[in-house]
Amino acid sequence: MSRSPGMQAYRQIETIWGMESAKIIAALTRMLRDVALAEDFAHDALVAALERWQDTGIPDNPGAWLMMTAKRRAIDYLRRIRLRDRKYTEVARNTDWHTEVHELYTGEDTIEDDLLRLIFMTCHPILSREARVALTLRLLCGLTTEEIARSFLSAESAVAQRIVRAKRTLKEKDVPFEVPEGDELQERLATVLEVIYLMFNEGYSATSGKEWVRPLLCQEALRLGRMLAAIAPGEPEAHGLVALMELQSSRLKTRVGRDGQPILLMDQNRAQWDHLLIRRGLAALERSRAISRTPGPYALQAAISACHAQAPTASETNWPRIAALYEALALTAPSPVVELNRAVAIAMAFGPAFGLQIIDNLEEQSSLDGYHLLPSVRGDMLARLGRHEEARIAFQYAASLTRNERERTLLLSRAEECEWEASR
Repeated sequence: MSRSPGMQAYRQIETIWGMESAKIIAALTRMLRDVALAEDFAHDALVAALERWQDTGIPDNPGAWLMMTAKRRAIDYLRRIRLRDRKYTEVARNTDWHTEVHELYTGEDTIEDDLLRLIFMTCHPILSREARVALTLRLLCGLTTEEIARSFLSAESAVAQRIVRAKRTLKEKDVPFEVPEGDELQERLATVLEVIYLMFNEGYSATSGKEWVRPLLCQEALRLGRMLAAIAPGEPEAHGLVALMELQSSRLKTRVGRDGQPILLMDQNRAQWDHLLIRRGLAALERSRAISRTPGPYALQAAISACHAQAPTASETNWPRIAALYEALALTAPSPVVELNRAVAIAMAFGPAFGLQIIDNLEEQSSLDGYHLLPSVRGDMLARLGRHEEARIAFQYAASLTRNERERTLLLSRAEECEWEASR
C-alpha cells in the first residue's frame, strides 16, 4: 500500500479511474446487459475508493480493487431483484469470492473483447448518430457531459438528455452485447470508426485536465482500431484509421517536455519519433489504398500525417501537398474544423496572409464560437505577420476558452511573447 493523503490521493485516484473505468463498465455491461446500471455500479466503486483509499492508501492493484468492488455491487443487485436461478447461477459461477484480488482480475480474460462489444452495443443504429457518439465518449473516454458538449459545439443540457435517452433505449430494446457480423457489422462500422477516432483524439489532445496528452487512451484506441481492421479487413477506412493512429502515435513521446509542457509539431525532435509506428502506419495506409483508390476521410488524414512523418526536418515538410490533401478532405468530409486545418496548411505553404483570409471567413460563422483553436490559429498567423498586439489579444482569448491547463499555460506564454515583441 502507498499512503497518499488529501489532494494528492484524489488526483491519483482520478488518474486511475481514467485508466480503468471503461474496462469496468464494459465488464459490468456483460454481466447486467444494462449500460446505465453498469455505469452506476462503476461509479459506486469509485465513491468507495475515494472514501477508503484516503485512509488506507492506494492498493497495489487499484484496477483489480475497483473491478472487484463494482462486480460485488452488481451481484448484490442481481440477488436483490431475485433473477431466475439460471441467471443468478450463471453470474455466480463466474465469480470466486475466495480468490485473491490479483487473481480475480488479471487483465487476461474477456475484458479486452468486452470493450469492443461495448462500442458496438452503444453504436447500434437504433440510436441517433449523435447519441451513439456522445454515449460512447462518456463510457470509454470518461468525458463529462460538459466536455462532450464542447466537442459537439452543442448545449450541455441537450447532450445530457441525449445520453440519458440513449441508455434507456438500449435497455428497453434489449440490444445485445456483442460484435455483430455480416450486414449488421457493416451497418455500424462507420460510427464505430468515428468513436474510436474521437477516443484517440481525446488522448492525443486532452479536452481538459492537467495533462496535454493521455497516452493510455491513445494506446487503447489504437488497439481497438487494429482489432476492428482484423474483423473487417476489406474496409479501407478501417485501415485508414489505423494508419492515422499509428502515425500520430509515433509522435506522442515528443509532444510534451520533461516538465509536462506541450511541444508543438514544428519544435519536436523528429529523431525521437517512433519509426516502427511510422512504418506500421505507412503499411496500413498502403493497405487502405490497395482496397480503394478513392480515399476516405481517415485515409486522407493519414496521408497528411504521412507527409509530416516522411519529412526529415520541419522545414522540409511538403506543405503544398498537405494543403491539397486538406482541400480533398474538405470536399469529402466538410466541417469548420477541417477548414481551420486547411487554413493552417495554406498559411504554411503560401504565407499567413492567405490563411488569415480563411480564418476571417470562419469567424463570421457561429459554428466555431467558443472553440479555442480558432483564436489560437489566428494569433499564430497574426504573430507571423508582425501584428503582435492583435496576436496577444487572440492568444489571451484562446487561453480563456481552453479547459486544458497545459494548453492554457502555452497560450498565455505565447501572449507574453507577443506583448514583449509589441513593446520593442
